[in-house]
Amino acid sequence: MGTLQLAQREIRNFGPPYIIAEIGANHNGDMALAREMIRSAADAGADAVKFQSWSPDSIISREEYDRNQVYDDSPKKHFGSLRDMVERYYLRPEQHKVLRAYCDDLGIDFASTPFSAQEVDMLCDCGVPWLKVASMDINNFELLRAVGEKRIPVILSTGMARLWEIDRALEELTRSGAAEIALLHCISIYPPAYSDIHLNNIPMLRQTFGLPVGFSDHSIGYSIPLASVALGACIIEKHFTTDKELPGWDHEISADPEELGIICREAPRVSESLGNFYRTVSAAEEAKRDKFRRSIVVTK
Repeated sequence: MGTLQLAQREIRNFGPPYIIAEIGANHNGDMALAREMIRSAADAGADAVKFQSWSPDSIISREEYDRNQVYDDSPKKHFGSLRDMVERYYLRPEQHKVLRAYCDDLGIDFASTPFSAQEVDMLCDCGVPWLKVASMDINNFELLRAVGEKRIPVILSTGMARLWEIDRALEELTRSGAAEIALLHCISIYPPAYSDIHLNNIPMLRQTFGLPVGFSDHSIGYSIPLASVALGACIIEKHFTTDKELPGWDHEISADPEELGIICREAPRVSESLGNFYRTVSAAEEAKRDKFRRSIVVTK
């Protein structure tokens, strides 16, 4: 229960974190931009890129479209209605296969978050090594069952969820056949106030559920995900863009290539530096004792 196999990596608490560049819908429906983001994430050192697999019918209800004729809850200007943007931004099934092949060429894992059972099937047909369940679907038992039945590793985000809801989701996944599951501590605010991030939930979730626990980060910058590694986070999921000024939903809170590069470079160093809980003195320090410690000497 304490390990998870993601593609070619064995993931464990306090181990070198598996770093996911969450492209989501930041490609804005542009395949050239999607490829550029994949290449940039690979160059930065990410282990995986993750997209979101939804259609205009699987992610938003008709009532929500009617309530949000103009999508205006961001300081950035968007075009048209909410439906217009969903129609433009979603990845078509055939585009998933093209991007998967491109990831294979670059040696970076390709994955995505499904929002319906049909999209679970489509992603597995693409050969994804693992499936991600978004925080919004932690109580979507139909989707959880569809994911669990595939019997491949599952990453479950816990934003907005109470402990009993996480427990209920895990029960549904395992009953359906999921054997390898990791949790992601997540705050579903973009970006959250620092006082609301509660990184101490990472050891709490690890102790409560006995699973590998990572961190899905929506903060600005790279300090918070690096801090999560010091608490044992074994997965870091970070929204990623090549340009924070691009139009779209998540670019402003995403890491750019420089920030993702810092996370990919520094996170393994943080993990390695944690070392042992028990007090140890290295051979190098032992050799210093004769030179640095005071001792009784004869002066006359």
